[in-house]
Amino acid sequence: MQKVRTAPDFLLIAVTLTLLAVGLIMVYSASAVWASYKFDDAFYFAKRQLLFAGIGVAAMFFVMNISYWTWRSWAKLALLICFLLLIVVLIPGVGLVRGGASSWLGVGAFSIQPSEFTKMAMILFLAKFLSENQKYITTVKKGLLPSLVLVFLAFGLIMLQPDLGTGTVLLGTCVTMIFTSGARIKHFVFLGVMGLIGFAGLIISAPYRMQRITSFMDPWKDPLNSGFQIIQSLYAIGPGGLLGFGLGESRQKFQYLPEPQTDFIFAIVAEELGFIGATFVLLLFCILLWRGIRIALKAPDLYGSLLAVGIIGMIAIQVMINIAVVTGVMPVTGITLPFLSYGGSSLTLMLISVGVLLNISRYAKY
Repeated sequence: MQKVRTAPDFLLIAVTLTLLAVGLIMVYSASAVWASYKFDDAFYFAKRQLLFAGIGVAAMFFVMNISYWTWRSWAKLALLICFLLLIVVLIPGVGLVRGGASSWLGVGAFSIQPSEFTKMAMILFLAKFLSENQKYITTVKKGLLPSLVLVFLAFGLIMLQPDLGTGTVLLGTCVTMIFTSGARIKHFVFLGVMGLIGFAGLIISAPYRMQRITSFMDPWKDPLNSGFQIIQSLYAIGPGGLLGFGLGESRQKFQYLPEPQTDFIFAIVAEELGFIGATFVLLLFCILLWRGIRIALKAPDLYGSLLAVGIIGMIAIQVMINIAVVTGVMPVTGITLPFLSYGGSSLTLMLISVGVLLNISRYAKY
C-alpha cells in the first residue's frame, strides 16, 4: 500500500459535522416535550445523543487515520461476531423488545443494535471477497452464490427479530456492491424477480406488514391505528410551508407524532424549518453522496472502491427510504435518518463508516 499522499476530504468532514449539528439541534427540539413528560428532563434524549455524537466523532477521526486495508484482515472476524450477536439477540429474555422487534442488547443504561453493525461488517467482508474473486463474479457458483448465501443468512437473522427496514437496507447495499463489482445483468433480473416474490411472501406472512402496506396506500382508512403515523407526519410537513413555524415551534411534537426524534424527525425539520430547511438538509446529503461517489471512483484499488461503494450505498439507501416513508411515498419501515435521528447504534455506525471513507480519500488518485 502506498503512503498517504493527501489530506482527507475536508468537504466530506464539513458536511458530516454539519448534518450532525443539525441532528443534535433537531433531536432536542423534537424530543423536549416528550422527554419532559416521560423523564421530567427536556434534555434527556439530547444529552444521550450528544454523548454518542462525541463518541462517534472521536471514532470517526480515529478510524480516518487507520489504513482501510487494516479492516481487510478483520472482516471475517467482524462478520462472525455480528452473526453471533444476531443469534444472541433472539434468545428470549436476552434481547430487548421494542416496537415488537427483539433487536437490541442491553449494556448498562444503554443498548446496542447488532443489526446496525452487521451492515458495516457485511460491507467489509463483501469488499474483501469481491475484490479477491472479481474474476469469478460473472459466474454463479464461484462468484455470485457464495456472497449471496452470506447476505441472505444475515437478512434472515435480521428478519427473525423482525426488522424489515434494516434488512432491506442491508440487502440493497450488498446488491449494489455485487452489481458494481461486475455481476451480470441477467443474474440480477432473476434475483429481482425472486426478491419480489420473497418480499411479497414476507408481507403476506405477517398481518402487520400487510396492514402497513394498506395504510400506506390509504392512511385515512384507519387514521387512529395503522395510518396514524403517516397522517401525523403529513400534518407536520404540509403546514410547514416555505419557512416553517420556526425552530422549536412544532405542533406535532406535542404527542401527536409518536417519538418524533427517531424515524420521523425529518417531518419536524419540515414543520419547523419549512421547505427551505428541509431542502438544505437534502442538499447536505446530496453533497455527502457526491463526495462518497467521487472517492469510490478515485480509490487506488478495487477493494477501496467497493468499500466506498458499500458505505455510500448504505447511507444513500437509508436516506431515500426514510424520506420516502416520512413523506408518505413508502410504507413505514422503522428506518432512521442518518446523522439526524436519535439512536446511539445508528449514529455511531454512520460516523465510523464515514471515518473509513475519509481514510480511503487519503489514498485516492485525484
